[in-house]
Amino acid sequence: MKELTDIALNTAQMNGAQYADIRIIIDHRENITVRNNRTVGLNKIETRGFGVRVICEGSWGFASSSVLNQESIVEVTKRAVEIAKASASVKLQDVELAPQTSQVDFWQTPVIIDPFQVALSEKLDHCYEVNGILSAHPQIKVATSSMDFWMEHQWFASTEGSFIEQRLIKSGGGCSARAVGNHDVQIRSYPLNFRGQFLSAGYEMIPALKFVENAERVRDEAVALLSADECPSGKKDLILSGSQLYLQIHESVGHPSELDRVLGFEANYAGRSFATVDKLDNFKYGSELVNLVADNTLPQGLSTAGYDDDGVPAQRWYIVKQGILSGYMTNREVAPLIGQTSSRGSNRADGFNNIPIVRISNLSLLPGKGSLKDIIADTEDGILMDMNKSWSIDQMRLNFQFGVELAWEIKKGKKTRLLKNANYQGTTPEFWGNCDWIAGPEEWVLWGVNNCGKGQPGQRAEMSHGCSPARFKKVTVGVGNDFLMSSTGVV
Repeated sequence: MKELTDIALNTAQMNGAQYADIRIIIDHRENITVRNNRTVGLNKIETRGFGVRVICEGSWGFASSSVLNQESIVEVTKRAVEIAKASASVKLQDVELAPQTSQVDFWQTPVIIDPFQVALSEKLDHCYEVNGILSAHPQIKVATSSMDFWMEHQWFASTEGSFIEQRLIKSGGGCSARAVGNHDVQIRSYPLNFRGQFLSAGYEMIPALKFVENAERVRDEAVALLSADECPSGKKDLILSGSQLYLQIHESVGHPSELDRVLGFEANYAGRSFATVDKLDNFKYGSELVNLVADNTLPQGLSTAGYDDDGVPAQRWYIVKQGILSGYMTNREVAPLIGQTSSRGSNRADGFNNIPIVRISNLSLLPGKGSLKDIIADTEDGILMDMNKSWSIDQMRLNFQFGVELAWEIKKGKKTRLLKNANYQGTTPEFWGNCDWIAGPEEWVLWGVNNCGKGQPGQRAEMSHGCSPARFKKVTVGVGNDFLMSSTGVV
């Protein structure tokens, strides 16, 4: 591969590029889906190709191809330079990259069992066993179990002397049961919805997730929700399990701290950001208990790697420290625009045929103390919500509403009624400012997001959010027509 990368870099410089890099990627994916005791999805996909990025006359140019040979690399590199020169005619300012020392290295995801070496029959047997348990009730109309594995083998080289090879492996799976009855439809998922839980790990994580051991509970909870009471409306103390809190972190802290959004360079899919640069190091994002750390060195994190797609080493830093906005997700291009001399290594692309952009890194809420049981025992009047079901957040990441699969009413320190169709709403700084208890490290779990969308054309990325259950005071819950009408004086 070194010979091929050298061709691209030499061609770029000979045609006038001040900077160039190339990423060669071979991608393997395997997806398995069993629904109602039938195999409905079984895919093995391999893609390979390369993308060349250049700076010429102060502007970016990018081109890619799935034809991986010398002639194609020369042709595509020349095209990237031509695109950069054309872009330069309408540029507002020159692209300037934060300094970065050259890196020559090999890095790979630590795995115990390579998922691509495990027999397909073993994976299918596991999915069918889980599916059989999920579907063993007449009110379960849709039972689904799935597994997904992918490996990205990439080579990165730049005109600054870097040559980095990485082998990144991600694995995961999930199951769900959809119950129908009493003129209602309810769903329960495990360990997460959106096809389940994912980590940078090998097949060893599949038995560790204990699908079989949890399938009966998932099934029975889906059925129980059909006859559960509706979530009441009003102001309540809200306790979020990790399976909901992780997405709260993602949407109300992760996306707002992507610096390209903050600067107005990006607004697709997830909007811009209220967390503007003038707020850095002085804005109260949450209570003093709230510490949110970005960490691309985190074991098993989905964005964990040795280096990002700028060739910047993985690192760890605060986004929110003791409630104060303290950092952003950055790459080499945007970091200098706010006076920072180095990138935080948050530049990633979806495959070889997309240009890298700033993406959310692994972002986790640091644990506090105590347990979920302690939080419940201390709550006089509240709602415990579990597992995301729906979400909505405005273009500046301020106002949001989330719905969950299942909830419990808390009265005088005890779980009482099972509740369905529960939801809550708030504004980001007020919500995090009302966080008054975060459970301890023994309940901290790293949750994986495998489908984060951004950009135009759209790109997908993966990242993880670790958290323990937490409590938020005086949150509006059960947002429905009856509450909205009474709150506006109509009733």
